[in-house]
Amino acid sequence: MTLDNNIYLYNLPYEIIFFILKKLDNMDILYSLFGMNHRLDNIIQDKIFTTMLNFVSISSLTNDISSISDRMLDRFCYNVLPRIHYNVKHLILESTSMGRILHAGSYPNLTELKLFNFNQEIIPRYFIDDSHLQHIYNQINDLTLISNENNTEMHSKDYTNNIYTVALNLFKNLTHLTIAGAFNKDYPPFSLDNLSLNMFSSTLTKLSIRVNIFNDCLALLDGHLQQLTTFIVYVNSIVYESSPSYMLNNDLPSLKVFSLTSYDDTDQYDMLVVPLLQRMLNLEELTLYLRVTRRTIFIDGTHIYNKILIHMLQLHTFTFYISSEKRIEVLPLRLSNSDIQRTFTNTLNRQVVCSVHYFSDFDNICHVFSLPFTFDHLEKISNHFPNMIFNSVTYLTLYDIIPFQYKFFVQIAQAFPLLNYLSINNDEPPSLNIYNSRFIDKSWLTIEYPYLTSLDLSFAHIYYINQFLNEKKTILPSLSELIVDYERLKVVTKNFTREKTRRNCATVKRLSVKGSINLENVYRYFPLLLNYECCPNYI
Repeated sequence: MTLDNNIYLYNLPYEIIFFILKKLDNMDILYSLFGMNHRLDNIIQDKIFTTMLNFVSISSLTNDISSISDRMLDRFCYNVLPRIHYNVKHLILESTSMGRILHAGSYPNLTELKLFNFNQEIIPRYFIDDSHLQHIYNQINDLTLISNENNTEMHSKDYTNNIYTVALNLFKNLTHLTIAGAFNKDYPPFSLDNLSLNMFSSTLTKLSIRVNIFNDCLALLDGHLQQLTTFIVYVNSIVYESSPSYMLNNDLPSLKVFSLTSYDDTDQYDMLVVPLLQRMLNLEELTLYLRVTRRTIFIDGTHIYNKILIHMLQLHTFTFYISSEKRIEVLPLRLSNSDIQRTFTNTLNRQVVCSVHYFSDFDNICHVFSLPFTFDHLEKISNHFPNMIFNSVTYLTLYDIIPFQYKFFVQIAQAFPLLNYLSINNDEPPSLNIYNSRFIDKSWLTIEYPYLTSLDLSFAHIYYINQFLNEKKTILPSLSELIVDYERLKVVTKNFTREKTRRNCATVKRLSVKGSINLENVYRYFPLLLNYECCPNYI
């Protein structure tokens, strides 16, 4: 009796093969095994392997234009999809491969579509001229569009009418709609009016979008989307607009989940935001990210409960970050972190952090937020901000009138491990000579920000410019955008000859400076530079 040591996958019992394949990536299974063996074909055609197909490559998710090879994609579209399309319920696609994949089958059970790299170029190709896909669009009830357009020259209202309206008019039966930007970047927002509201299906129960102004948010809640239960909205600007007039007195009984995020500061919180929240009587989950200015008192736990939470008897989840700034010449009382903390007695058992900083008698700020912290932005962080880990934050601005010490930047690098954008606003240096090695503590470690791509030093003292560009102090392996004062940049780089600052400048592709520059020196020192801006005022 001899023992055969060559045991192949297709020789194993069905249950074991099924268990192994379930542990593998769905696309890996279909790419590698389909067509090899009749028995394997039957197994991988099981709906558990073909319910969701993801055609978005890892490279595309890291902002690389490369994708699945055309040869492999063609093989999949011609040989695989026609045999399994009836099982597919979810598709995740890139716009470049959208046509070939959707034309490879009729997808009678497809109900969810997620499209990456959505832009105005695909509108005529797939949403206007390609009528063969209409039957697929009609059956989609869950649509996600991930835009890759940033700083488009088209006005937001024109983009809404010419792009969003055209696209959404094809999807007649949507219940869930999400439109977002790729890689945490801005994308063209909706700019709504009474006519463009018709683009949204009246059957929508979940909507997640970005709008231009707060009036756009009010328009969407003015009775057109009566079935809406979940509304996630990012507002570019919360400002007062005198017209048009929307129904501000009617309650919103259907709304169960509401999320409002606005990164720009606003002085219209009490006039616009609070009245809207008070209409949401049946809300169960609330998320707020707000930066409020020009108040006479800080927003604390007492205010949040009396003005907002007391109106929401069904609320069980409250996630928030709210900063409030007071700008008055005479302060009656300086409240401490503990004073603010004691006001949070009714926050649905969520742990709350409070941080108050007084920059001057007329410039002070209070940050209050729930834990765990889930937002990607933090602004105007000072020396006294609590030392804790913020794994979700990618965008950070620092501001203080007290110098930032070396240990503060060590804390920042540790507290914000995924930092992508950093701005420093501080014109007060530590009392050290930036070029005198006698003042350098030999125990200092080089600080690294591995994911930092954009650095704004336009309002930073020359000390901090040296701190970040000097490779002996800071390593910035991913830096691609630098915003800085040109004269100070010249000093720190010793007129673009200093070796210690060359490494952190070598990866920069976009440079924004104030004043005129010497192009020859700049391009020599920034070898990857693609464009530059000479700004009379900083952006």
